Amino acid sequence: MAKPLIAIRQLRYADLLASYLTSQYIDVTVVHDAAQDQYVVQLHNEQDMDKALAICHAFVKAPNDPKYQQAAWQHSERTDVITPSKPTFDTKRWLIWLRRAPFCGSMLFICTAVFVLSFLGLFPFIKDQLMIQPLGQLAQNNQWWRLLGPAFIHFSMLHFVFNLLWWCMLGGRIEHKLGSSFLILLFVITAVVSNLAQLIAAGPNFGGLSGVVYGVLGFVWIIGWLRPTWGINLPKPVIGFMLLWLVLGYVDILWVSMANAAHTAGLISGCIIAWMLHLGSGNKASPAQ
Repeated sequence: MAKPLIAIRQLRYADLLASYLTSQYIDVTVVHDAAQDQYVVQLHNEQDMDKALAICHAFVKAPNDPKYQQAAWQHSERTDVITPSKPTFDTKRWLIWLRRAPFCGSMLFICTAVFVLSFLGLFPFIKDQLMIQPLGQLAQNNQWWRLLGPAFIHFSMLHFVFNLLWWCMLGGRIEHKLGSSFLILLFVITAVVSNLAQLIAAGPNFGGLSGVVYGVLGFVWIIGWLRPTWGINLPKPVIGFMLLWLVLGYVDILWVSMANAAHTAGLISGCIIAWMLHLGSGNKASPAQ
């Protein structure tokens, strides 16, 4: 049962404190006390009480210490505020998710906008602006954004929904734990590597976020194995399903055309990034320190 730690008048400060406590692996919730018009930070695990109280005392003395804002920024996190007398709406949950994973949400918005505009008849224009081109042509026109361009293009509703669901689930988890900057870097590397691989293997006529999706899958798979305490992982059956889907693409028995080179290159690049992060983190128990 949750126990109150501290009551704070301003939501901004309650949010900062809760974010910092969360960064220290202390599970808390902010509850709005409407009668007193204040926000109560509640602790879920009594074993953390002494450590949590010490942090609260330090926060009261210096609530504007940059380390609290830094913790909230690094985690791209806002603690959900529970109002007991009011139901929680799905819209609110989406807004909280977007606050925690802004880059992941931005990619969802961009891909959705591109897909809708394509459906409305603007696909020729979008293809002309985003489709990748042979490297010799890129070297002449310097339109290097096209190395990322195919990731935003989807050719069917199934293609779009499949990729964006996986992106939101995996990308959101990575961004929540490791921050927006890391997810942006992971996206750029896996997108460029997978798109170049598919370009070399089959030419420029392809699109989709699936190379990046396999990149983040590979990252979650390996980092979950190497650093299980970080809390970035997937159940083995889910990973097995995605790997089976990759193999089926090479067997060529599916009803859709698969960008096999993009999928494979994305997966390998994601695995390598996870391995490099593991080595670079040394003996750190968690990325949140």
